Amino acid sequence: MILVLRALGVGDLATGVPALRALRAAFPAEELALAAPAWLTPLIDLIGGVDRVVPCAGLDDPLPPLPGVTLAVNLHGRGPQSHQSLLAVRPGALWAFAHESFPAGPEWSDDEHEVARWARLLRFHGVPVNESDLDLRPPAVAVPHGVTIVHPGAKSPSRRWPAGRYAEVARSLAGAGHRIVVTGSAAERELARDVAGRAGLGPESVPETGLAELAGLIAHARLLISGDTGVAHLATAFGTPSVTLFGPMPPSRWGPPPDRPRHRTIWHGVRAERGDSPDPGVHPALRKITVAEVLRETLPIARV
Repeated sequence: MILVLRALGVGDLATGVPALRALRAAFPAEELALAAPAWLTPLIDLIGGVDRVVPCAGLDDPLPPLPGVTLAVNLHGRGPQSHQSLLAVRPGALWAFAHESFPAGPEWSDDEHEVARWARLLRFHGVPVNESDLDLRPPAVAVPHGVTIVHPGAKSPSRRWPAGRYAEVARSLAGAGHRIVVTGSAAERELARDVAGRAGLGPESVPETGLAELAGLIAHARLLISGDTGVAHLATAFGTPSVTLFGPMPPSRWGPPPDRPRHRTIWHGVRAERGDSPDPGVHPALRKITVAEVLRETLPIARV
């Protein structure tokens, strides 16, 4: 068995797809197990080639006993805790980035795109990786097609563009004939309702979606606008036009591939102090982004 650790979120899983597929191609006869949060299973099923999901909510969640692991691959982080988690299952070998307690891998680089990072790890061990192999098949769920998705939430408050500006974008696009859906996790439902209400949209514009339904909406959407790199990576995976707003993290680290022009990014690269602001938790790079900029980026890419 080959055991891969990627116990993170949606965007993290999406950026690990080329490495997972490369491992599948390099070891076709081996069982490929992915240690990841169980709630990601609907997306893992869309990758293909993963034989088994080992539920793992994070590094504080010990892996279960897994006899017969010939190779463990750390696609989670730089170590040492993630290294130790995999070494605890006693694999025949461990592929991971070098750490003072584990010097056998390549050096970690902070200034590297997440897709390229894991591709470099595998190439270090002689496994070729196609970094453009990011596509996922759409999930088999019944969802509306052709909607424009506004996704105002993000895991960190510093990555949330102000709700009022999302509402202005939604109102403007609705006036231009777009059918707007405002999405969010269960924890972001009130934020989604707030944006919809400010935009003059009815409650039907804020659907309750599980992960599979959200992925289905994105797969068949006309356009996605968000500051959440997780859903933005799903737009890349499904070929759905997207505009992603970046704040603390530059697009060079978490953005779409530069050769896919239907995915646009906006980043002002501001690194100044936050200072006084109506939205003190919002990163200054996000505060610099205007409604007009976002609307301008949507014009050449939205599906008709």
